[in-house]
Amino acid sequence: MLALQDVSKSIHGQPVLHRTNLAFPTARTTVVIGPSGCGKTTLLRLMLGLTAPDTGTVVFDGETVTPRSAQALRRRIGYVIQAGGLFPHLSARRNVTLLALHLGRPRAQVDRRVDQLAEVVQISPDMLDRYPSALSGGQRQRVALMRALMLDPPVLLMDEPLGALDPMIRHDLQTDLVEIFAKLGKTVVLVTHDMHEAAHFAHEIVLMREGRVLQRGSLEDLLARPADPFVTEFVRAQRADPRLAQP
Repeated sequence: MLALQDVSKSIHGQPVLHRTNLAFPTARTTVVIGPSGCGKTTLLRLMLGLTAPDTGTVVFDGETVTPRSAQALRRRIGYVIQAGGLFPHLSARRNVTLLALHLGRPRAQVDRRVDQLAEVVQISPDMLDRYPSALSGGQRQRVALMRALMLDPPVLLMDEPLGALDPMIRHDLQTDLVEIFAKLGKTVVLVTHDMHEAAHFAHEIVLMREGRVLQRGSLEDLLARPADPFVTEFVRAQRADPRLAQP
């Protein structure tokens, strides 16, 4: 459904993504991981059509993502960023419904969808009348997820969605998100720098370094069959999680 074909990108003459080929399996969660500056966020921006590749093509559901097609395609891709990115001057409900109402969706249909999503993300409906400043970090991320899912997109892109949360809230939301992803059957691409989080979510992990994909596979593949010494180094740096323990 979503693929990069020979895609590369440079900024101010510096390569941030070398020629890359990646396809993301439908209804599976792929986690893109790596240190800061490795090209993870650039990858998402290319998939969303927020930036154009220097070479190659991004394909979504058989259609090439171009400046002309990107706006329409983005309505079929949910996007969640760190800290949620909610509009502070709008209530949570207005944040969730803004685009749907702008597109002329019937109010009754929009309201039903909000009720469905509030149940899915496990947030109390009365919270939706609050402004973002009156919500906790975890609540804001649940609202941001509702907003991303409002138009029922087949693909969900998430850029460090839990990075700004404290550990307890983050743990609870991680557990809930795994259940939500399984229930909804979306194609999910989640970016993180945290190997523990990747192990928690991923059907498949893509490990990047300096704009290149070093290895793609399961957690077991990265642990037992590292494709590069950096893979082992990266995993060992976060080996406090028992799932990542080395023999």
